[in-house]
Amino acid sequence: MFVSLWEFFYGHFFRFWMKWLLRQMTGKCELQRIFDTYVGAQRTHRIENSLTYSKNKVLQKATLVVQSEVDKCVEDIMKEKNINPEKDASFKICMKACLLQISGYKQLYLDVESVRKKPYDSDNMQHEKLLLKLWNLLMPTKTLKARISKQWADIGFQGDDPKTDFRGMGILGLINLVYFSENYTSEAHQILSRSNHPKLGYSYAIVGINLTEMAYSLLKSEALKFHLYNFVPGVPTMEHFHQFYCYLVYEFDKFWFEEKPESIMYFNIYREKFHEKIKGLLLDCNVSLTLKI
Repeated sequence: MFVSLWEFFYGHFFRFWMKWLLRQMTGKCELQRIFDTYVGAQRTHRIENSLTYSKNKVLQKATLVVQSEVDKCVEDIMKEKNINPEKDASFKICMKACLLQISGYKQLYLDVESVRKKPYDSDNMQHEKLLLKLWNLLMPTKTLKARISKQWADIGFQGDDPKTDFRGMGILGLINLVYFSENYTSEAHQILSRSNHPKLGYSYAIVGINLTEMAYSLLKSEALKFHLYNFVPGVPTMEHFHQFYCYLVYEFDKFWFEEKPESIMYFNIYREKFHEKIKGLLLDCNVSLTLKI
C-alpha cells in the first residue's frame, strides 16, 4: 500500500517538481543529465524510464519507435526539449544509441517469439535437415541408422522421434541446440559426454530445450535488458539471444555437477535454483553474461 502511494505521488507530483528544479539549476533537461552522468545499461535503462514516465506524448512514444524511424524520433525529442545541437553535440548520438537498444530489444522479443511459435514439422525438409545436422555435429563418428530410432536417446531425446520433444519451444529449441553444437563443438561434445555420467547424468537435448525456455522467459520478462544493453552497443539480434543461450548451457552443466543432485528426479528443483541464480546476476546494472572459455 505504502509503495503504491509513493509511486503515485512520485509520478504525479514529486518527480515533476524535482525535474523542474534541476533544470533551473543545471540548464539541462533530465535526458541530458542522464547522458552526463551514466554509461552503459544504466544510461539506456534510465533514458527508457524517463521517456516512459514523461507526460510529453512525443517522449512517451519514443519507447515504441521502430528502428527505421529512430533518426526522426531523435530530432522530434530535441525539438520538444529545446536542445541546441551546437551546444550539446553528443545528445543526438547518445539518444540514437539508446533508442536503437530500446527498440531493438522489443524487436528481438518479437523475432524470438515468432520462431518459438513455429512447430517442428517433419514434412519440412529444412527442419529435417537441421535435426540431422544436430546429430552429425554431436555424433560425427556414429551413423544414424534411421530417422525414427532409439539412437536419439544417445544425445538426450526422450523418444524415438525427437519432434515430440520440441512441442514447448517449437523450432527455436532445435535452432539453439544446433547453434551451440556448431559454434562450440568441443564444449558440446564435452557436455554431452558429462551428461552420460552414471550418477549425475541428465538428458542433454531435453535439458537444452528446457534452457531455451529459460532464455525465452528471461527475455520476455525484460530481465535480459541490463545484459543486452551492456553486451550490445547497437541493436540486439537473434545472434545475441543464441549467445546467451550458450552461456546458460555451459553454466548449467557446471552448476549441475557442482551441486551433485541425488537423482535426476530433483531436476526441477535444481533447475529453479539455477534460474534464480541467473536472475540474481541479471539484476546487476553492469552485468554481461558471456561465455568465456
